[in-house]
Amino acid sequence: MAGIAVFALVVVMYTAFSRRFASWNLSAAILFTAAGTLFGIGHIPLGIDAGMVRTIAEATLAMILFHDAAQLHPRQLVADKGVLLRLLLIGLPLTIALGWVVARLLFPEAGVWLALFVASALAPTDAGLGAATVLNPVVPARIRRILNGESGLNDGLATPIVLFALAASANAPAASDVWHAVGEASLEIAIGGVIGVAAGFGAGWLMKRARNRQWAIPALVPVSVAVIPIVAYFGASLLHGNGFIAAFVAGTALAAVGSAHHEEDLVTTESVSTLLGYAVWGLFGVIFVAHLGEYLTWHSLVFALLALTVFRILPVWLVLWGTGFASVTKGFIGWFGPRGLASVVFALIAFEELGGVGVLRDATGVVGVTVLLSVIAHGITGTPWASAYGRWVQRTSPVAEMAEP
Repeated sequence: MAGIAVFALVVVMYTAFSRRFASWNLSAAILFTAAGTLFGIGHIPLGIDAGMVRTIAEATLAMILFHDAAQLHPRQLVADKGVLLRLLLIGLPLTIALGWVVARLLFPEAGVWLALFVASALAPTDAGLGAATVLNPVVPARIRRILNGESGLNDGLATPIVLFALAASANAPAASDVWHAVGEASLEIAIGGVIGVAAGFGAGWLMKRARNRQWAIPALVPVSVAVIPIVAYFGASLLHGNGFIAAFVAGTALAAVGSAHHEEDLVTTESVSTLLGYAVWGLFGVIFVAHLGEYLTWHSLVFALLALTVFRILPVWLVLWGTGFASVTKGFIGWFGPRGLASVVFALIAFEELGGVGVLRDATGVVGVTVLLSVIAHGITGTPWASAYGRWVQRTSPVAEMAEP
């Protein structure tokens, strides 16, 4: 209980001075991680057990997947579908493949599956950490849409790979059983997808109809929308499906239903996601950063630097070839792919599921080191680099970047 009380107090203090912190380029991720780190270093008892960590991590991932998918308007995705398909269906697998190869070289004792976990857990990008870019009006609207759309979808695409890699690491399937494991995972994904469509489309259609017919009190609709990922997650789990996929698909289905009040309906969901995100950053500080000396090795540092540069920028550069984007834009999109909340949640789930000892300590440590570097590097470069890019756009007026649907 002490941990909850302390966390609530930190939230109040952060909120009170949030505008001032923003003017100093101090994001919520930096501040809550720092707060958690101080408590971790001080060995202050917070009353947090493994079960609580796992519950917070899973709830956060389900809510993030749902909200990221729900806030993406289908019309915006269709407008930039060519670029997004390149980034998601070619660029993301290339990033995971590069990460897997290097993880196998740097951490041979980790094995095939833990290497896949590290590579896939660090593949998704976080628009929250890139808010200085995604929300900066000097950056062309099309580039902001692409970054936001990619970030909203790539965590959902990476999740089944991460979960499969974790399950394979825990059970160490023989070569003959791999296809059986893949079949089981595919069935779980399919069940989750069906439940997600039913929950998102069904609830979205009902709320839209209820609002139009004035059956519902408008202020309560956002509360109803916020529980859709809960329905999807637990509904899929009861039917032995993948709850995280169900939450992600439910968000996509809700967005597809469409509503004149769609943004208003997501207010509660956004608030809950934000609060859970603060909690995860605090846990990241307590569990990982406070014990950085146990995780930081030259292997993990090399991998982290490559993950934030080569593994991200090279695939982005390759898949954007022929789109008409200038080299400056390709580099801009490549760099602003920060690793954040989803990666931390994956690491927390792995830490609690497999135990933080031996090889897994190295694997989760790599994720932690990479995210910590990303929080610092992208936090520092976000505003100034976005402003510099905006000045370049004003000076050159690039055609592809300024194009509107």
